[in-house]
This record gives sequence, C-alpha cells and structure tokens, in this order.
Amino acid sequence: MAPSLIPKKPGDRVKTNRRDATMLARLHRAGELTPVWVPDADHEAMRDMIRLRSVVRQVVTRARQHLQGFLLRHGRKHERGTAWRMAFRRWLSTLAFEHPAQQIAFQDYVDAVMDAERRLRQVEEQMLSLLPEWDQRPVVDALQAMRGIALINAVVLVAEVGDFTRFSNPRQLMAYFGLVPGELSSGESVWRGGIAKTGNTHARRALVEGAWAYRMRPRIGRHKVDRIEALPKVVRDIGWKAQVRLCTRYRRLSARGKNANVVNVAIAREMVGFIWSIACTVQSIQRRHDINLTGSQERRSQNPRSASARYTVLEAGQCRGALVSTMSLDARHLDRGSPKRNKVMRPDPRMRDC
Repeated sequence: MAPSLIPKKPGDRVKTNRRDATMLARLHRAGELTPVWVPDADHEAMRDMIRLRSVVRQVVTRARQHLQGFLLRHGRKHERGTAWRMAFRRWLSTLAFEHPAQQIAFQDYVDAVMDAERRLRQVEEQMLSLLPEWDQRPVVDALQAMRGIALINAVVLVAEVGDFTRFSNPRQLMAYFGLVPGELSSGESVWRGGIAKTGNTHARRALVEGAWAYRMRPRIGRHKVDRIEALPKVVRDIGWKAQVRLCTRYRRLSARGKNANVVNVAIAREMVGFIWSIACTVQSIQRRHDINLTGSQERRSQNPRSASARYTVLEAGQCRGALVSTMSLDARHLDRGSPKRNKVMRPDPRMRDC
C-alpha cells in the first residue's frame, strides 16, 4: 500500500503500534488503502539506468548553456542555422580570442560539452546493450508504433510505469503522469488551472517532448516502417488511429487560438490513452503466454508416462535398453496411427531383472 495515501486525522498526535494496526484494519475493511506495484530487481535496475541518463542529459544541457553564455558575453553569435548542428560545431572551431585567458576559458567550455556528450553516448549504449535481456522488451517495441516515441522514450515510459494493467482505465494513468488539470470548484463556481504535475516527472517529460511530433500531418516515416512492420496488426492499427486523431486535434486547438504549450500538453494527455491501450494489449498477451507455458511445464512434470519422467525413474538403474525399446515402441504406434496405442502395454521381460 502507499504510505503517503493513508488517510489520517489532522488532530491525531498519538501514534502507537496498537493504534496503527487498528487503523489499518479499519481502512482495509473499508477499502480506503491504495495498493502499489513493487518492481523486481531487474526493473529497478533499468529504472536506475534511465534516471542516470536523465542526469547526464541535464549535465549536457548545462554545459552547453555555459558555453553559449560565454559567447554571448563576448558578442560572438552564430547567425546561420540551429545551434549544436554540424555547422555550429565547425563555427566553434574557427573562433579565437585575443587574451590567452579568454582562449583557455573558451576551450575549457568546449571540452566540457564534448565530455558530457561522450558520457551521454556511453550511457545510452550501455542501456541499449541491456535492453535485449529485459522482460519488458516487447512492450518497448510496441510503444514505438506511436508517433513521437522512439526507443529512448519508450524505455523511459516502460521503466517508470512498469505494469500498465494495474490501471483500470487511461484516466488513472493520466493522473499518474500529472497531466490532468488542477481544479478548485465550490458550489456554482468552477475553476480549472494548469496541469497538476503531481506524477512522475521523467515520464511526463518524455510525453511532452513526443507530443510535438503531432504538429505535422499523419504519416509513417521511413524510419518508422522498419520498426513497426514486425509488430502485431492490432498494435499498428492503434498507432495509426492515434496519428489521425491527435494530428487533427492539434490543428483544431491551434486554430482556436490556444497557446502552443497548452495544445502540446493536451495532445500529450491524449497520447496516454493510446499508450495504455497498446501496453495493456501486449502485456496481457505476454502474461497469458507465461501462464500457458507454466501450466504445460507443470502438466509435463506430473505425467508419469512422459519420457522425461520415465528417464528420471530409470536413470539410476541398469535398464536403459528397456527404456529405449519402450520409447521406440511408443513412437512406432504413434507414427502408424495403430489402435494399439489404446491397449495396455505389457511389461518388457527384460524389466524383471531390474
């Protein structure tokens, strides 16, 4: 259960084990306790890797800001293109300052940016190398059917949420991400403000970044075709339905004069519904497959007539020839479709020596 969501009386200043046990029993009987999902060790390790990447990404952003601030103080400005593209980096290599101290400071800022970017690439490579061994890899692949969600954002969402099926409807997942609007209403007065921002920060940032992709018309780019062609048809259909709806809604909200950031957050909130649908579909299929696999293994271990069970019984004995003859006899009957398969098999005479 979630300790922060346990109802408490404001004036209760006495806390003992007996009182806590009584209060928890009453709340459990009333259904007021909120259950939480506990990740396993592998999932928690992947979550730590994702948050490490978030920290390193902040270091890269801060180092770039320091360098740009230094250039701005000295009146050096790149007039063409976007910053940190190849042209901008070539322009940095041509800069020179008159005073040696300024040149040393400039080079140190550049080296800090390069070191941070190199560290970010190393973290991403290590994360991708661990991804094939993760049991949530099918969900990560399925979420990439959504526009605006590539491999890194898909890993972030799956690592931060974990089991999507614990949310009974997508509105609960929207609230978990903190994308629902805050409200302060009383009587006939209704006031709704910005989003609550009470949920998971890492996942909300990934969603808001991905929502900007829906400004364009719905289409499947060349880089997406190879990723989604191996996915189930139901997942591809959900991804295309999301594109058609969200691109249209983005244009309608923008035409009404809404602020670009408000429109983007609204699209991110609706993205959660399609993400929930895809993830629940894949995780439900995966869970049914695991249950069927476990059940077949249990039935195989409980069947005494199976070859593996007979091998276990005769493994320590001297009747290997009898085991081979019995297995070959069963195989001949099964291949020929003979009615002898329904008859009771007589014991091999060589079995009497065992």
